[in-house]
Amino acid sequence: MQGNFIEYRWITWLVPEVIQERRELDKAAGEDTLMPEYKKTKEGVARLSPEQFRVTQQNATERPFENTFWDHDEPGIYVDVVSGEPLFSSLDKFDSGCGWPSFAKPLDAQNVEERVDTSHGMTRTEVRSTHGDSHLGHVFNDGPRDKGGLRYCINSASLRFIPLDELEAEGYGEYRKLFEHKLKAKE
Repeated sequence: MQGNFIEYRWITWLVPEVIQERRELDKAAGEDTLMPEYKKTKEGVARLSPEQFRVTQQNATERPFENTFWDHDEPGIYVDVVSGEPLFSSLDKFDSGCGWPSFAKPLDAQNVEERVDTSHGMTRTEVRSTHGDSHLGHVFNDGPRDKGGLRYCINSASLRFIPLDELEAEGYGEYRKLFEHKLKAKE
């Protein structure tokens, strides 16, 4: 048991160095074989507008029907405005009538955390980005039943939209395949 613990400690200590070395080798070779590194940085937070800061860092809620993405329907993905981690796809977006962007599910569940929120005298489930620790909104169980029954009610101020045509250039090319059936239907 002791040996396994020491081995585990050694591996967890070594892994960041190995990853950094691999990133440097990839950069020198003009390749990127590792997953992008998403994290909250001082620079990322400093770039936020006052509204984005209020929502993502102070857990505020923007006004319904007066936000960027509540009725947005262009194909692409939505990423965390702070860390850039992929959060939602336009393929899972639907009009819930609530005035905020609503999604049936996250694009990658590993990038979204759910926490109990007891603010404002009620109990809800808060949604936060995993790596950016940004407040995104809340999830409710009143979404479309045929899509799992969930409604991720998300603040536009916590999102940055990456249009389908810009996925490759922005470093999210791996998500283009999600839209292939729609692209083929247009042809």
